[in-house]
Amino acid sequence: MIKKALSTFALLLFLTGLSYGQVGITSVPFLQIEPDSRAAGMGNTGVAIADNASAVFWNPAGLAFQKGNQINFTHSEWLPQFNADLFYDYLVGKYHMEGIGTFGGHVTFLNLGEQLRTDETGLEQGRFNSYELAAGLSYGLKLNENWSLGTGFRFIYSSLADGRISQQRINPGSSVGVDLSAMYKSNNFEFIGNNANINAGLNISNIGPGVNYTDNAQKDPLPTIFRIGWAFNTDLDEDGIHKLTIANDISKVMARLDSDGDPKGVISSIFSSWGRFTRNTGTGEVTLSLPEQLMYAVGTEYWYNDLFAVRGGYYYEDPNNGDRQYMTLGAGIRYKFVGVDFSYINTLGDENHPLANTTRFGLLLNF
Repeated sequence: MIKKALSTFALLLFLTGLSYGQVGITSVPFLQIEPDSRAAGMGNTGVAIADNASAVFWNPAGLAFQKGNQINFTHSEWLPQFNADLFYDYLVGKYHMEGIGTFGGHVTFLNLGEQLRTDETGLEQGRFNSYELAAGLSYGLKLNENWSLGTGFRFIYSSLADGRISQQRINPGSSVGVDLSAMYKSNNFEFIGNNANINAGLNISNIGPGVNYTDNAQKDPLPTIFRIGWAFNTDLDEDGIHKLTIANDISKVMARLDSDGDPKGVISSIFSSWGRFTRNTGTGEVTLSLPEQLMYAVGTEYWYNDLFAVRGGYYYEDPNNGDRQYMTLGAGIRYKFVGVDFSYINTLGDENHPLANTTRFGLLLNF
């Protein structure tokens, strides 16, 4: 009854384009979807920027340098190429407490649509809805004017199917994940006669136990992500009306399997995931060097008078380790306490790629 449903969901998770080489290793890959329209327009760079509420995803340590309160909502029709009625929503907020710091909270929701339930003979048994959800809190601690540390905690819930398979009950999976991060912001310095500074950030996200849908012996690890990057910010004129940011992120999935094909423990994976990695692509085994396991992102952002922004970026994964390659475009508007962001993905090499023509719209409120 459930085998067909589980196969359907394996396909859906593959189609998300989250990195098809890693979907076979990790559970809940929706946690890898870059949530906010601003960073998405910059090629998915954000670990060293993290200057708004979406620092909760990119780098919680960035909250330590922020004041004020903000709510940010992003919506995306997911995988528009397939007309599958999938959508992704992300609600995030930050709240500053004087003398204590800035806290962040988020809710992430991926709707996987309505599915057909059948028995083992293929007889229809009705329909059910499938979705995945995460919610959590984050906090950044400012060590001094240049350095900060951050952490986050999230609860993860994945409802993909129900019923029984081989006498085992299929249940929703759940887990918890922890983030550990750090950020450096340089003092201002002069660059071609104008003010400039450099940021650097590091974040290890989704550290936690695996998810199981049947029994404890069949847990799949969380998509623990290591992300590191830098950002260069400069004024283009003496008055600071024209501003430019150039950013670069490098990331990798740290989940690993042992020699028997079972997931390694999360701590073991963090330390053992830096060597060569052999995996089955479906057409044979491929051994990946460390550079081939990495995901590369570069992006730029131009602001005019803190009112209007244009963005662009490039994202790359090795063809044997996800094969996401695309250009991104984006724009943003800020007026008083309201902001709107937009991003667009232009995939390279494959016009029918699942992520082709994906758009994100974000609404930001400061108060």
